[in-house]
Amino acid sequence: MSVLLEVRGLRTVFPTRRGPVAAADGVDLSIDAGEALGVVGESGSGKSVTFLSILGLIRPPGRVVEGEIRFDGRDLRRLSHAELRALRGREMALAMQDALSALNPAFTIGQQLCETLVAHGLARSERAARTQAVALLEKVGIPAAAERLDDYPHQFSGGMRQRAMIAIALAGRPRLLVADEPTTALDVTLRAQVLDLLDDLRREGGLAMALITHDLALVAERCARVMVMYAGQVVETGPTREVIAAPRHPYTRGLLESLPRLEDPDRPLHPITGQVPDLARVDTGCRFRNRCALATPDCARPVPLAPAAPGRLARCIRAAELA
Repeated sequence: MSVLLEVRGLRTVFPTRRGPVAAADGVDLSIDAGEALGVVGESGSGKSVTFLSILGLIRPPGRVVEGEIRFDGRDLRRLSHAELRALRGREMALAMQDALSALNPAFTIGQQLCETLVAHGLARSERAARTQAVALLEKVGIPAAAERLDDYPHQFSGGMRQRAMIAIALAGRPRLLVADEPTTALDVTLRAQVLDLLDDLRREGGLAMALITHDLALVAERCARVMVMYAGQVVETGPTREVIAAPRHPYTRGLLESLPRLEDPDRPLHPITGQVPDLARVDTGCRFRNRCALATPDCARPVPLAPAAPGRLARCIRAAELA
């Protein structure tokens, strides 16, 4: 597979009263065409900020201050606002976690779909746009799509709103979909339906996907590769099965040990103790060391993201001991 998205040294900073906060700090990542990358970490780890930075959606006063973002060989940071706007929605798309908030309640689902199609030059007339909009709703499994086109978001169930939002994201036939917690508000059945839909679209059309989630079990089921983030940094990445079977970073291991297991329901859970560090006060050392049972004085020194096994990287000086 060819590399579709490549990011090197991404740093996104927000000014605060306590000083500048780097919500994404030195992030490196890549996604191949047709690949599903799982992006995992607790709230505030930098998952969403990283991909909003890639899409050019960071609102001032936040800004990307360093790094290279290449999409299909194009340096996105060198594009004008108009060029990036044309690319976003057409080549790259975003599906948010809360469809009811993401969709405009004042416009029908059809109006919002047609606006996207017309804005990207994919429909020359309102009639053509409506025809394509119906086809998109049918593609994501909305029953009686032609009749539901003129309904408002509040008239759709939670699962149907999520599907409609995905239809809007896919209207421009993007090559990369950023799915940010796309199933958070859904029950188990609807969650499976939405994820099956995304898998089908990826297999059929070669769609690359970044699946942002708190749920390692979800990533294990749906993504061949995983990237674990903590306090604005990537702390581990590699093939999902290998990372879950033998994590090389204490934070990844802590995430796994805090999850219940169906095959061992009586196994005690071990939550990660302590608190996430204040990003306005972090130093150059390991950011997990205040919560890590394996921490040594050497962890106060800079810790790079380094090879931990073939195809795997970890930001830990004791990664080899976790094998």
